[in-house]
Amino acid sequence: MKLDLEQIPRVKTITKEKFLKQYVALQKPLVIERLIVDWPAYKKWDLCYIDQLAGDKTVPLYDDRPFSHKRKFNEPHTAMKMSEYIALLNKKSTNYRIFLYNLLKEVPALQQDFKYPDIGLKFLKKMPYLFFGGGGSKVFMHYDIDLGNILHFHFHGEKQCILFPPSETKYLYKVPHALIAHQDIDFMNPDFDQWPALQHAKGYITNLKHGETLYMPEGYWHQMTYLTPGFSMSIRSTSRGVKNFSTAVYNVFVMRHFDNLMRKLRGQKWMDYKNNKAIQRTNKENGFN
Repeated sequence: MKLDLEQIPRVKTITKEKFLKQYVALQKPLVIERLIVDWPAYKKWDLCYIDQLAGDKTVPLYDDRPFSHKRKFNEPHTAMKMSEYIALLNKKSTNYRIFLYNLLKEVPALQQDFKYPDIGLKFLKKMPYLFFGGGGSKVFMHYDIDLGNILHFHFHGEKQCILFPPSETKYLYKVPHALIAHQDIDFMNPDFDQWPALQHAKGYITNLKHGETLYMPEGYWHQMTYLTPGFSMSIRSTSRGVKNFSTAVYNVFVMRHFDNLMRKLRGQKWMDYKNNKAIQRTNKENGFN
């Protein structure tokens, strides 16, 4: 058995009015294939170009090791020069990824290659983050701390995106005091005997290619798998509803600091407690005891 996933709708282009009415207002995901064809980045951005402009920058790297009490929320695992990292991506498969990195702040010349789309959302202008990954590397199933509306632009190669709306959280074995699903779940090939609640989760899937844009609504769960080496950029607007905005404030100013404190005080016992609680709570709520 596989996850219950439907293809994300696709359009070549879309008007601001239709996008707001049919997707933002209804909180439905969408792939826009030709939103950024007028950007210089559409023709220029590939790994070679990034190497030329940013090869001397030292960048933070993450891999797929389990979360540890020894590291704070979103603390990187290692670092290397961008030129070394891109050489690694071109040479062989690697689990090392760049995650939530504001490369455009470090390399202002890149800021000339894109513009914020006039699509009805008010974007946060200082938060265009880039993400890089090697072929086969995965980003764990999670949702973003600020519950923002996100436009995710992909460059160089292809990546697979699996999404779940917030309504499906009860089936995803969410870890308490965190933004992730249980890390032992293989969402590409789930074991429903071990994770029975996943059978009820209804989500979305798509493959993004160079220059395509994915709209992810507020609080959507997402897992990204790089099918080839490549990179993406995300821009975001704040939550439009009072409930999500207040939850985002709590996540940023309370939840992550509490979790970091408990990691420090209780160590691995805290991590084990959260993982076990995710299983117990999800199975109990869905009648799997």
